[in-house]
Amino acid sequence: MKARVQVFLKPGLYDPQGEAIKGVLQSIGFGMVEDCRQGKIFLIDLENSLGREDARSKVDEMCRKLLANQVIEDYTFDIQD
Repeated sequence: MKARVQVFLKPGLYDPQGEAIKGVLQSIGFGMVEDCRQGKIFLIDLENSLGREDARSKVDEMCRKLLANQVIEDYTFDIQD
């Protein structure tokens, strides 16, 4: 079983890395780029013996305790067999 976790700054918070990437993209000919947000992706392998609901619960706990700073970041995740 695998979990894919995505973590991004909350909307409205300044994203300096996203702004820098946007600026470079625009300067190399991609002027259509209006915004860019930078984030993190975690790919986590889980024991197959874990049930789907237990896996969701454990990954959510991982996000709350370590992977995302809930004050400034939002996270989403999905579980794949």
